[in-house]
Amino acid sequence: MVDLPPKRRTPRLPLGERIAASAYGAKAVWPSGFPVYQQGTLADGIFIILHGHIVLRSPLKGGRGFVSAIAMSGETFGAEGIATNGLYATDAIAAESAETLHLGATQVRAFIREQPTHAIALISQVMTERIALLEKLQELAAMNVEDRLSSALLRLSDDTAFTLDDGSLKLESSHHRLLCEMVGATRESIALALSRMVSAGIAMRGGSIFVINPRRLAERIQATRFDEQTAVEVVQEPSHPRM
Repeated sequence: MVDLPPKRRTPRLPLGERIAASAYGAKAVWPSGFPVYQQGTLADGIFIILHGHIVLRSPLKGGRGFVSAIAMSGETFGAEGIATNGLYATDAIAAESAETLHLGATQVRAFIREQPTHAIALISQVMTERIALLEKLQELAAMNVEDRLSSALLRLSDDTAFTLDDGSLKLESSHHRLLCEMVGATRESIALALSRMVSAGIAMRGGSIFVINPRRLAERIQATRFDEQTAVEVVQEPSHPRM
């Protein structure tokens, strides 16, 4: 169905940097659904994902939640632990069997002192992810549900856990709640937006499963943003008589 998938929007920490950091951290494997830490607890150090992905979720009333980010292989999470007396801002939950590398605050300082080149790469990765969070804030404030959904789907297409062998994104019914919490919308709104994508040829539907073309999705997002940037209303100022 798909052309080559678009380039990943968020860079990953290179394998060599992960290997360098492994000498300072502790590895752990988390089963699916296992809480790595909880919101409001004391934070320590930083986590690097070696395999799988971690959902960063803030619980809301009525059992609902908001997913601020999904950290994938080669990315980090829990950087609140680098701050003095930092507290975790979200829950962190392993969405599938995930392997992480944890560097406590003491190990982070040792890594910076003894391996500054590799440590700079880690800090750069953290800052790149912070930029992605700022971009998501802009999306939540300025975009409609369909555009926010497109951005979330493109994000999921970065992880092989959600994709088929040809790079297309496979969206199952079990993923709908995750999408609702990523986008901040109801199931009805998500279903309607997905139906529009089918009509536009961006996705195909088979029962409750959607298969989405990331390349066409990226092109749609780019076209939408271009239209928004060029559609600037020109207001002619009234002329004033000279005194």
